[in-house]
Amino acid sequence: MDNNITHGENPRRKPANYIYYILFALFMVVALIFALHFDVSQLKGFLQKYEQFGVAIVLLVYAILGVTPVPSEPVTLLVLAWKGPVAAILLATVGNTLASLVEFYIGDGVDNLTDFEKKKEKLPFHLGQLPINSPAFLILARMLPGFGSKFVSIVSGVYKVPMFTYLWTTVVANLIGETIFVLSSYGLIRLLR
Repeated sequence: MDNNITHGENPRRKPANYIYYILFALFMVVALIFALHFDVSQLKGFLQKYEQFGVAIVLLVYAILGVTPVPSEPVTLLVLAWKGPVAAILLATVGNTLASLVEFYIGDGVDNLTDFEKKKEKLPFHLGQLPINSPAFLILARMLPGFGSKFVSIVSGVYKVPMFTYLWTTVVANLIGETIFVLSSYGLIRLLR
């Protein structure tokens, strides 16, 4: 019998994992406080005061909004008014991709906590057999209004979708969605002037 093996200990529960969970919990608390006090007019004033840091601030706001139910569209409209349509499309695409990565890692954390891989075959309605790794599913499901993007990101983390596939499908879907949103908003603003 090998004395180096500790019986009954879960090998997934390493001290590094606990640090990850503590940092994740702190990030969630900060995001919750941010979401409860989020005000676009304050962000606009902050961007005008510290314009040289504006891009980084906007990208950070997108990433934080990724873990909250607060939509990012008001930030996109603010960037549209601040920098114009091309910058708004680029910043919204990059920002929402960062938010999607945060959501992906939330899903990965859920899998690590629950050992989902063992339980997914028992899900009702054959949900365990969804084609989550399919690029078509990743792009099209992300375009569902309301919850599509967050659902796809979290489920992709739970199902361990390969990062390359996840990233390129996320960027494509975000670029298409943000282009449609920004250009239609821009056209509406010009029409109302």
